[in-house]
Amino acid sequence: MRETDVPQEGNATLDGHRKVIYAKGADGRVQMVASAGWEVEEIVTRQAVDEFVLLAQAARAQALAGLASPLAYHMYCARMDETLLSQTSGLWRWRIRRHFRPEIFRKLSSALLQRYADALGITSDQLMRIE
Repeated sequence: MRETDVPQEGNATLDGHRKVIYAKGADGRVQMVASAGWEVEEIVTRQAVDEFVLLAQAARAQALAGLASPLAYHMYCARMDETLLSQTSGLWRWRIRRHFRPEIFRKLSSALLQRYADALGITSDQLMRIE
């Protein structure tokens, strides 16, 4: 992409901020160019956010029914999936899936709960509750 082709349509999901796009300058070298975003990016971002909202609602219903732990709900509220939570917490995905089971989740150590809470950006008390 050339420097002059960097989209400047605007993107409401950026909330007025700008982001950097790498593009070729007039001299042929790659450089950073500020962009206000573009409509297609906004549509895709909104679709992804809507998907996480639906997943969070389903996980919340399962947790309230006692079929799942609150971990999945909080993971989706933080706009994460198992892979991202695994990378952020340093835990294997299979362990995270196992911790979605309420009987296993209740037995987790406070250190492991704190590790999840730190990865999700919430307190360990919030992690234990569904709001």
